[in-house]
Amino acid sequence: MTGPWPPAWWDGALAAEILQRSGEHLLLVGTAIGLALVISLPLGLWISRRPRWAGPVLAVASTVQTVPSLAIFGLLLTVPLLGGIGTTPAIVALTLYALLPLLRGLVTGLAQVPPGLKEAGQALGLSDRQVLLRVELPLALPTLMAGIRVATVIGVGVATIAAAIGAGGLGVFIFRGIATVNNGLILAGALPAAAIALVADGGLGVMEKRLAEPRAKGPTGGRRRVLRLAWLLAGLAVGTVLALRLLPPAGTGTGTVRIGSKSFTEQLILGELLAQQIEATTPLNVQRDFGLGGTGLIHAAVRSGRIDGYVEYTGTAWTTLLDQPPPSPESADPALRVFEQTRRLYGERFGLTVFPSLGFENSFAILVRGAEARRLGIATISEAAPNTPGWRAGFGYEFLNRPDGFAGLARRYGLRFTQPPEAMDLGLTYRALAEGRVDLIAGDTTNGLIPALDLQQLLDDRHYFPPYDAVPVFNTATLRRRPELVPVIEALAGRIPAATMQRLNAQVDLDGLGVAEVVRHWRLQQAGAAGAD
Repeated sequence: MTGPWPPAWWDGALAAEILQRSGEHLLLVGTAIGLALVISLPLGLWISRRPRWAGPVLAVASTVQTVPSLAIFGLLLTVPLLGGIGTTPAIVALTLYALLPLLRGLVTGLAQVPPGLKEAGQALGLSDRQVLLRVELPLALPTLMAGIRVATVIGVGVATIAAAIGAGGLGVFIFRGIATVNNGLILAGALPAAAIALVADGGLGVMEKRLAEPRAKGPTGGRRRVLRLAWLLAGLAVGTVLALRLLPPAGTGTGTVRIGSKSFTEQLILGELLAQQIEATTPLNVQRDFGLGGTGLIHAAVRSGRIDGYVEYTGTAWTTLLDQPPPSPESADPALRVFEQTRRLYGERFGLTVFPSLGFENSFAILVRGAEARRLGIATISEAAPNTPGWRAGFGYEFLNRPDGFAGLARRYGLRFTQPPEAMDLGLTYRALAEGRVDLIAGDTTNGLIPALDLQQLLDDRHYFPPYDAVPVFNTATLRRRPELVPVIEALAGRIPAATMQRLNAQVDLDGLGVAEVVRHWRLQQAGAAGAD
C-alpha cells in the first residue's frame, strides 16, 4: 500500500460512525426481512392452496421488483401515513422488495413436494394441517431458505439507497463520497455493506444446508425443524423491531439537537460547522443527519421536526419554497429585502426561524472552461448564448426543475442547446466540464474546484438569479425548548467570507481532507485570531 496511513479523509470519529451506520443498516434490513416473512408466509400458504391466485400475486410482487428502488423510496415519501422521510418509508420499501423471493421460494418449495408423500401422510391418518406441518413445510424449507438468502442480499444492497430519504445506514457514506468526489468515503460505505451481505449470505447458506440434511427421523422430526425455523424467524422479526423502536440511534436523547444538510460539499461543511459550534458552547449532543438530498426533502425534515436545523440559501427559499418572483434588480438592496421577507414568511407559513447570514452568498455560477472562454472572448452569459447550439450542457437534478433553474435561465438569455441538458449529480458536473464531457454547467460560486480546474464563471449580466445568502434555519419549536441555541447560532453571523468558504470547500474536494477536520481547523484558527485580538 502506498501513500500515508491513515489517509487524509480518515478521522477519529469515522470508525465510530461506520459502526453506528452499520447498526442502522442491519436494523433496516432485519426489520424489513422480518416483516416480509410475516406477510409472505401466510400469503404463500394461501396461494399454494389456490393455484389460480398464484399467478396474479406473484405478478404483482414481480412488478415491484421492476420499479427502480430510488423511485420506490421517492414515491413512499408522499404517503402521509408513513410520516415522510426517515426509517418508516425505507422499511416499507425494503419489505416490498423482499416479498418476491420469499413468496417464490415458499410457493416453489411447496409445489415440489411429491404428491405421493402427501397421500402417504393422509393414509396414515394425518389431517391436512398435520400434513402441512410435518411433510410439506419441512421439505419446502430449503427452497424457502434460498429465497430468504436472496431477499437478504438484495435488501443489504438496496438499503444503501435509504440514506437518500434520511433513513441512515451505510449509504450515508456513499452519497457523501459522491457529493465530495471522495472514493475513500464511498468505500467506507460500500465495503461494510458488502461484508454484511457476504456474512449474511454465508450464515443463511449454512442454515439452508442443515435444513436440507435428513437429520430428523420419525413423524415429529419435520415438525421440530419447522418450529425451530419459525422461532428463529419470529425472534429475528421481533428483535429487530424492538431494537429499532426502543434503542435510539447514537447521539439521540433528551439533550440532543439534530442538524441536517443537503448532499453537496458546502452543505456538509456548514452542517458540521453548526454541529461543532453547538457541541463546543452548550452541553447538548448533536446528531448529524447529513446528505438528506435536495431542498424539498430537507425543508420537509426541518418543518416536521425530523431535524432541528440546517443552512439554507435565501434565493432558494424565496423562489423554490416560498414561490416568490425574483426581486427587481433595480430595487434598493435586494439581498436585504429577500432576507427580511423570507424570515417573516418562514415564521408565518412554516414555523421556522431564519438567522442572519453566515457572511457569504453562494449563487449559481454558470461555468465554462477557462480556455474556451478565453478563445471565444466571452465573459457574460449573454456573450455565451450564441455559442450554445454547438455546446452540451450538464446540470444537477435540482437545477433542472426548480423555478430559478434552467428553464427560466434559457428564456432570459435565449440559450438554445441542440441536445437536452444532461442530468447528473451536482458534485460531478465540475469534472464533466473540465474533462470536456459537457461545455456549460450551473455550479456554485464558492466551489473550490472553479479555480483549481480553470473554469470561468460567466457574469449574470441580465440579473436572473436572486441573492443566495447562506442562512441557518431552525425549527421554532426547537428554539423554544432550547433557547440556549439562539445566541450560539447568532454568533456565527458574518463569520465566513465567500473566499473562506471557497477555501474550505477546496480542502475537502481537492485536498481530500475530512469535513470534520476542515471545520475543526477553521474553528481553531478563529479562536486563535480572537485570542490575539
